[in-house]
Amino acid sequence: MAKKSITTPLTDAAVKDLKAGDDVLITGEIYTARDAAHKRMVEMLDKGEKLPFDLKGHLIYYAGPSPARPGNVIGSAGPTTSGRMNKYAPRILKEGSKGMIGKGEMNVDVQDALKKYTGVYFAAVGGAAALIAKAVIKNELVAWEELGAEAIKKLTVKDFPAIVVQDCHGGNLYQEGVKKYARV
Repeated sequence: MAKKSITTPLTDAAVKDLKAGDDVLITGEIYTARDAAHKRMVEMLDKGEKLPFDLKGHLIYYAGPSPARPGNVIGSAGPTTSGRMNKYAPRILKEGSKGMIGKGEMNVDVQDALKKYTGVYFAAVGGAAALIAKAVIKNELVAWEELGAEAIKKLTVKDFPAIVVQDCHGGNLYQEGVKKYARV
């Protein structure tokens, strides 16, 4: 199967075209955020405050990139475990994000939010952080530098490799894969 190329920011139509199992190449801007940044974002939203970047149509990459070596745009940029963001992801989707990139299955609340707000969850291959870093062509600090690796960064990416693992139609590659090989 051919890889699908998508460009951020994503539209509802682009998200609806994606199905669990699709291989994609992402080009455009994505934002990194992990636990501490998600906590701050949701607290700000709860207070009615404006976030330091516009979520609309964008993807959040669950990553804490390491510092770049001289001459490189970014250091290691692999995904972190997504389940830690389960409590925040539905709110971020509600505010206009079109999805996230990480590793590991997200819970039923997130799957429901993907359907309700037309979002998509991509898996990036864990352990391939150096390879993934090659898809990053620009790396900018957006907010909360004091969080170190957990600060929000805007990454400009070209052909960032990912797989749709949970889609807006209820498809879940993690569950489908288990069913495919489960003993009856």
